[in-house]
Amino acid sequence: MKRPEKSMKRRKFITNSIVHIFLSVLGFIWILPIFFVILTSFRKEGGAYKSYVLPRGYTFNNYKNLFNPTSSLTFPRWFINTLIVAIFTCILSTFFVLCVAYTMSRLRFKMRKRYLNIAMILGMFPGFMSMYAVYYILKGFNLLEAGPLKLVALVMVYSGGAGLGFLVAKGFFDTIPKTIDEAAMIDGATKWDVFRKITIPLSKPIIVNTLLTSFMSPWVDYIFAKVILGQDRKYYTIAIGLWTMLEKEFIEYYYTQFFAGCVLISIPIAIIFLITQRFYVESVSGAIKG
Repeated sequence: MKRPEKSMKRRKFITNSIVHIFLSVLGFIWILPIFFVILTSFRKEGGAYKSYVLPRGYTFNNYKNLFNPTSSLTFPRWFINTLIVAIFTCILSTFFVLCVAYTMSRLRFKMRKRYLNIAMILGMFPGFMSMYAVYYILKGFNLLEAGPLKLVALVMVYSGGAGLGFLVAKGFFDTIPKTIDEAAMIDGATKWDVFRKITIPLSKPIIVNTLLTSFMSPWVDYIFAKVILGQDRKYYTIAIGLWTMLEKEFIEYYYTQFFAGCVLISIPIAIIFLITQRFYVESVSGAIKG
């Protein structure tokens, strides 16, 4: 009896060792680019590409130069543009998602199942497939003429189709007992009262999750922002602005500033995610149970 136990322990030890080594290698591969970005953001040597990886000198000037008012590439303006777009997008998107999710979870009406199927099918297609159709629609409404209107158009693009991403929120709403709704309606509450005074207070995790995901979209999107904003650098979002730094005419001077900008924009997103992590996990687990 002892030999089989020893052999099982040995197998378990070998298996666990292989798994840990494999995960350590994957973790190293995953974290290596992050270290490269951080180190390059402090690199003292100018220019784009070097034959070595580790900088030979370090400086904070790359971060300071990002906020230089005389610079032709205005990082602070891009940051503010993106922040404004992100705030309005996350508010509108969250409202649309919660309304659609509550409707599909609680109400019963004709074509409900068919709508669910259509929404799932449409969700499989990448958003950029509608890029040019959206562009000409916005152009037809003269929303691409002036710079500020372009930012409004960008908010409309990001939040307009948000309602189709209701499945996770619907899964969470399905976990809330319907008896609570029924008891409130017996006391005279309307559907809107139930949604506003009962469902929303109980749905803090999924609200935070939706706010977080919709807030992040404008920070990482390049395709829609580039099509809508065109060549007007003053109204660029951060994704287009940072990519502009890597263009041929700017890369030699702005290469290290590009990495400094990448570090700076990751800080607020990381802080928000760490603060809301508990709600994010609860929302996903609640959606799976639903």
